[in-house]
Amino acid sequence: MPIAPFVPDTAFAVPGRIVPSNRAAARWQPARIAAIRRETPRATTFRLALSHWTPHAPGQHYMVRLTAPDGYTATRHYSVASPPEDERFIELTVGHVAGGEVSGHLHTTARPGDTVEVRGPLGGFFAWPGDRPALLLGAGTGVVPLMAMVRHHRRRGLSVPLRLIVSARTREDLLYADEYGAETTAVLTRTAGRLSAAHVSPYLRGGEQAADWEAYVCGGNGFAEHASRILVDGGQPVNRIRIERFG
Repeated sequence: MPIAPFVPDTAFAVPGRIVPSNRAAARWQPARIAAIRRETPRATTFRLALSHWTPHAPGQHYMVRLTAPDGYTATRHYSVASPPEDERFIELTVGHVAGGEVSGHLHTTARPGDTVEVRGPLGGFFAWPGDRPALLLGAGTGVVPLMAMVRHHRRRGLSVPLRLIVSARTREDLLYADEYGAETTAVLTRTAGRLSAAHVSPYLRGGEQAADWEAYVCGGNGFAEHASRILVDGGQPVNRIRIERFG
């Protein structure tokens, strides 16, 4: 069934540069909401069944478009949380942004069986092909594309090193908390303080777990700047740091 009527707010965000990975990714298609799963009080995962499924690379994203009865549209970009091994489906974990048109509608109105429009997979710079060591640093919903990498690593049984350092205020705010294993370090800032060099240094130059890492950093502007500075100060080559930021 179609999604319940979308009622727009007065403000909207302008999408950034779009890099379709192929012709199919450049087209809009309907996607049925197959399931909705609450992750934290402020974030929810939407499992979408695609009409035309295209394998994505972990780290890519989709655009989601809602259309109001009067024809007004609102579009947002959301990273894929699921691995490419989930054929026919993608999962998008969406944070509920105060006043957000699309996130607010999905969190308060959307139900399983509804449809939305999507376009993707998009983006290549932040994608991880699974062929190189990956050091992942994320905060808040910035962990979403990184989780796609972790899940892909597990599904394929890859032997290439992968480590995830995820920052959240409390365990209640920690996305996918029950899924993390030995590859993950959680930094709970309310009790342990901010992400620091001590959390990252074991993986960098001279550290006991040093490797030829490709570093992926994802989060808000403040976290992205802070985490990338820790990496650079620790000896990570600048050209081996990929950053995706929001806000």
